[in-house]
Amino acid sequence: MKVLVSASSPDLSSPVDPRFGRCPYFLIIDPGTMEFEAVENPYIGASGGAGIQAAQLVAQKNVEAVLTGSCGPNAFQVLNAAGVKVVVGVTGDISEAVRKYVSGGEYKEASGPDVPVHFGMGRAGGFGQGMGMGRGMGRGMGRGIGMGGSVANSPAQAPGAKATPPEGELERLKKQAEELRAQMNRVFEKIAALEKKNP
Repeated sequence: MKVLVSASSPDLSSPVDPRFGRCPYFLIIDPGTMEFEAVENPYIGASGGAGIQAAQLVAQKNVEAVLTGSCGPNAFQVLNAAGVKVVVGVTGDISEAVRKYVSGGEYKEASGPDVPVHFGMGRAGGFGQGMGMGRGMGRGMGRGIGMGGSVANSPAQAPGAKATPPEGELERLKKQAEELRAQMNRVFEKIAALEKKNP
């Protein structure tokens, strides 16, 4: 059995990258020996369809499961069709995440995608959150705060109904934010070290 993990760098101590389609690396790991192969994600900078293309690449790697922070509907559909289990909400360093998955404790197979289409790609840059600028003018046409997708990607909802976030979403997002902060700190440390070497 082999599992694939979305990774922020090509080693087992790297944190799990929260974005499946736009992670820098995929680590293909044998959980029994912890031997692994690091594969660069060629679709990280794709203008669109990164999740689908990454999922098609992964489907060819003969892995049993994908461990990642988040997986959108298109990538989920491709992986599911290929018989690859998808496990979302995975955080922490990769070796620990693999151990938790194998032990059957914390991480379980997802029954569907956990983020909307284009989640990792936001229109306003960054991690998919941008402030809309529409004014509405009293006709229900304002945009408000977006999540990197379009209104067409939002599920239909009865007027006046409150949106209920998926169970555990707040905690998962907090963990992902902590991982991103730690990742950014490591990047800044590397930049500072390189600047000292090359003044």
